[in-house]
Amino acid sequence: MRKILLVLLLCNQLATAQNLNNLSFGTDSTFEVVSWNIEWFPKNGQTTANYVETILTNLEADIYALQEIDDTTLLKQVVANIPGYECYFKSTYYGGLGYVYNTNTVQINNKYEIYTSQPFWNAFPRSPQVLDLTHNGKQYYVINNHLKCCGDGSLDMNNSSDEEMRRYMAVYYLKQYIDNNLANKNVIVVGDLNDELTDFASHNVFQDFITDPSNYLFADMQIANSSNTNWSYPSWPSHLDHILITNELFDEFQNQNSYISTIKVDDYLSSWNQYDNNISDHRPIGIRLVNGSISSISETQHNKNKLIKITDLLGRESKKRKKQILFYLYDNGTVEKRIVVE
Repeated sequence: MRKILLVLLLCNQLATAQNLNNLSFGTDSTFEVVSWNIEWFPKNGQTTANYVETILTNLEADIYALQEIDDTTLLKQVVANIPGYECYFKSTYYGGLGYVYNTNTVQINNKYEIYTSQPFWNAFPRSPQVLDLTHNGKQYYVINNHLKCCGDGSLDMNNSSDEEMRRYMAVYYLKQYIDNNLANKNVIVVGDLNDELTDFASHNVFQDFITDPSNYLFADMQIANSSNTNWSYPSWPSHLDHILITNELFDEFQNQNSYISTIKVDDYLSSWNQYDNNISDHRPIGIRLVNGSISSISETQHNKNKLIKITDLLGRESKKRKKQILFYLYDNGTVEKRIVVE
C-alpha cells in the first residue's frame, strides 16, 4: 500500500510540474506587461522562489511589475536563473515594488519614483515606480503601484483617513502626473490598486479616469464585468489588480491580436490552495499589445466555451453593430476581442 501511495504521489507531482511548464503568455511579436502582487515574497521560502522562477520563465513577458517583495536578495537570485532577465528595486520600505524585464527585448531609458515626499504619503503608502523603456523602437512608460488596502466600500470625501478617499486621491495624483508630464506618451498604469472598477460612481475611486474615456481606458474592464472566477483576487472574491492605458495605445489594444487576461496560474496546479499556500493570494494580470492595423475576425473563429455575455470597450453589455469593438466573455475566463467592420 505504501508503494502505491508513493507512486501516486510522484505521478501527481510530475503532472503538476508538467502542467505548470505549459504556462505561457508572451510572444516574439508582441509587447507584454504583467502585473503581479506576489504577497510578501517569498510566502513559503525556497518553495515560493522555485515556483516564481518557473512562472516568470514560462510566461515570457517583456515586463513584470511586481508588488509586495519582502526579500529582494532572494528575488535577485531567482531572476539570475532566468536567462536574459534582470530586476530593479527602488523601494526598501513596506510592501516593496520592483520590476523584472527582458534585456533582449527591452531597453531601459530611466527608472524613478514619483510622489515620494511626505505630503503624498497618505495617498501613496508606496511611491509609484516609473519605468521608461523602449521596445521594438517604441517608447513606453509603465507606472507600478500598490495603493492603500481595505475600507468599507464607501468613499468619504470629507475624511482624509478613509481608505477609499486615500485611493481616490492616489488616482487623482496619478492622472495629474500623466496629464502634466507624460502627455502624448504611451503610458501603462498597473498594479494592485485595491479597489473595484465596477463600484457605483459615488463610491468609485477610479472616476477621474473612467470619466475621461477619450484619454484613458481600463483595459481590464471586461474582466471586472465578467464572472468572478476570472478575477485577480479569488479569496474575497474581487478584482483588485488593474491595467490602465492612455489613448496613444488604444489602436494597439484594439488590434485583434492584442489581449488582456487574468493569468490563472492556479489552473496549472492541483488546486487554488496549492497556489495560495505557496505563491500568492493574487493572480497575475497581463496585457499583450500588437503594433499594426486593425483587421476583422471571422465569425467562424468561435471560442468553444460557453459565452457569458458581450460587452463594449467600457464593459457595457452590447449587441453587434457596424464598426465596433466587442469583447466576448466565456465561462472559462477567456476574453475574446472581435472587430466588427460590417
